[in-house]
Amino acid sequence: MAELNTSAAGSGRKPTRKRASTRVDLTAMVDLAFLLITFFMLTTTLSKPKMMPIIMPDKNGDVVDGVSENRTLTVCLGKDNKALWYLGRAEQTILKPTVAGYGKNGVRKALLDARAYVKKNYGKTLMVIVKPADSSKYENLVNTIDELDITQVPAYAIADIAPHDIELLKQKGIY
Repeated sequence: MAELNTSAAGSGRKPTRKRASTRVDLTAMVDLAFLLITFFMLTTTLSKPKMMPIIMPDKNGDVVDGVSENRTLTVCLGKDNKALWYLGRAEQTILKPTVAGYGKNGVRKALLDARAYVKKNYGKTLMVIVKPADSSKYENLVNTIDELDITQVPAYAIADIAPHDIELLKQKGIY
């Protein structure tokens, strides 16, 4: 049993009055603390792992569900917090390569415009490929993925940047 005793220490002088020691029983407090800890441990929900759906290539290296290049938007991340985006293939673009910043008038507007274009002309959803360059920052990749989440793009991939994309970035001065 736990107790707290307070008594006058012998200082060498004769005590004028004898004090009774105060005894506080802390057993109930300790029991209550353990009951509360047990209660909160048992009633807390543990975080469940979240998985992102991905499309994996089959054994031959071909993608099982192919995506048409007509509905593929490529976002190449460059230096100075700039990104280059185009719809289609790099050699033959449907929407011309455009440099944009981040925020609602930059990559977000490009994603919304491209999504509306693809939905109107092809009746399908947009696929986005994000290609970070060596000169881009990790923060830019995170911002781009945040913009994809904000605009609710259902499918995207992060890929290595191609030499033709590097040439486009150099032409625009953001490599």
